[in-house]
Amino acid sequence: MTEWFTETLYPDVGQRFRIDRILFREQTGLQDLVIFESARAGRVLALDGVVQTTEGDEFIYHEMLTHVPIFAHGAAKRVLIIGGGDGGMLRRCLMHRAIEQVTMVEIDRGVVDLCTAYLPAISAGAFDNPRTHLVIDDGAAFVKQADPLYDVVIVDSTDPQGPGAVLFTAEFYADCKRCLAPGGIVVTQNGVPFFQPDELRTSYDRLTPLFADVGFFTAAVPTYYGGPMAFGWATDDRALRRLTAAELQPRFAAAGIETRYYTPEVHAAAFALPRYIGRLID
Repeated sequence: MTEWFTETLYPDVGQRFRIDRILFREQTGLQDLVIFESARAGRVLALDGVVQTTEGDEFIYHEMLTHVPIFAHGAAKRVLIIGGGDGGMLRRCLMHRAIEQVTMVEIDRGVVDLCTAYLPAISAGAFDNPRTHLVIDDGAAFVKQADPLYDVVIVDSTDPQGPGAVLFTAEFYADCKRCLAPGGIVVTQNGVPFFQPDELRTSYDRLTPLFADVGFFTAAVPTYYGGPMAFGWATDDRALRRLTAAELQPRFAAAGIETRYYTPEVHAAAFALPRYIGRLID
């Protein structure tokens, strides 16, 4: 009989993936983790019944959550990633030759080890790069004591439940701002607004008192079912969100990075929100 993985993120709607082969399954101590192969999506990582990433479309999520803030900043040297155990975010940050160090803070070493073993194409050796500083720690605890040296902070969190809930609190966002260098940018994973409107609205309400410019940009990631996915944006430099494709193009060309989703045109257009999303924060 055909075996299927059925996602349990929502109580009244869902998606499923055909399982062609289970590569790994175990309770890591913090999370129930499964890695399986599916013809349409490639290798799939799921935690606690929720798909986290697939080989098939991870490039969309990872490119947008790294290249948008880094190209917008224009002179980033140090990046902090909270979460991101599969290494895809780390890999895209390291594509920027001007980045001197990427610190990645992941709470569960088991996730890193398993993804390196079973999903190596996503990280593609990023954990072995000399510019990588991997820290196994609670991201919320780390930002409380981190030096204010980071030009970009990327919050690659799970949804606000279980261990990921703390990464959506006002206290956490305040700590992220504290460890930003002047002119820095914080970006966050903010779910699919069509099904998770409260996630976007709550982040907006908690970020707005802390930063001069708070907003969202979007990308359509097939794995994250339900419409375009939202990414939070927070900085004290209002000009960074308003860069045009013409202004971004020289930075993109100089970087010499091959992308599959990101372009300067997509970057600029991503901040134009569908009305139903815009109304959530009006």
